[in-house]
Amino acid sequence: MELITADDVRAAQTRLQGQIVRTPLTVGPSDGPPFLLKPESLQPTGAFKLRGATNAVALLDPAQRRTGVVTHSSGNHGQALAYAAARHGVPCTVVVPEGSPKVKVDRIRAFGARVVTVPPDQRETTARGLQESEMLALVPPFDDPRVIAGQGTVGLEILEQSPEVTTIVVPVGGGGLASGVATAARTVRPHHVRVVGVEPELAADAAESLRIGSLVTWTPERTGRTMADGVRVCLSERTFAHLSARLDDIVTVTEEEIAHAVAVLAHGSRLVTEPSGALAAAAILTGRVATVPGRSEETVAVVSGGNVDPEVFARLVA
Repeated sequence: MELITADDVRAAQTRLQGQIVRTPLTVGPSDGPPFLLKPESLQPTGAFKLRGATNAVALLDPAQRRTGVVTHSSGNHGQALAYAAARHGVPCTVVVPEGSPKVKVDRIRAFGARVVTVPPDQRETTARGLQESEMLALVPPFDDPRVIAGQGTVGLEILEQSPEVTTIVVPVGGGGLASGVATAARTVRPHHVRVVGVEPELAADAAESLRIGSLVTWTPERTGRTMADGVRVCLSERTFAHLSARLDDIVTVTEEEIAHAVAVLAHGSRLVTEPSGALAAAAILTGRVATVPGRSEETVAVVSGGNVDPEVFARLVA
């Protein structure tokens, strides 16, 4: 399978100018190991997903813009695609699995998209059915080179903002963000920057896949046990190929460690972070990813999203 290149990521960065927020690098919580934060929770839709969705919409042909786009998403990619499509006057349909956070589904609708709710194991087949029956352009949440290239701009920005970075830590669900960031790091500054992925122990299909060298898929019932709803999906063949070739390491964290990271980011960095968004910070705070004492500029945790149910957030940070 052909992998995306640094040139694809650079081209995406050009398309995204003026369309997304160039999020800052901020200092991590003072009470703990030294690291920087890349708060993608500050994007207009609350997560990094806006990058990939915006890049994909920008590359639609005129016919696709008229008929519209469709995707399947537990929330963050759906919001991002709905937002990007609305800005370009493109109709949008989002297939969401039952049990998706209400706050995310409500925001998808608020951006003008049609929402179709289905059982978790039917999300992708339903989206593909709508693609065929209504002639819609499918924009998957991660299994798409346009989306991966857009997510990779997170890595380019980090390398531009801090040339001393040696480690970038990213959450892994479907693997689009990790694939894009690892591409940027490996091809822009090879042998100088490592990229480490993080999964919940209860949804660690990527860690298992990379360990045995072949793609493993976990059932929705199995991945649904984690509170990190944004990473309950599994890798695709495309993202598995990218991560196999370019990701340096992958670690897992417990539910308790995820909850602790959400609280630490709220109290120590004043960031509202959903459990999926706090995975990278959790790995650093628990020592799964080592840092250099006194050198916060060397390690960056990507805070991938902040779209969390207010009641859930209140319980986690209490």
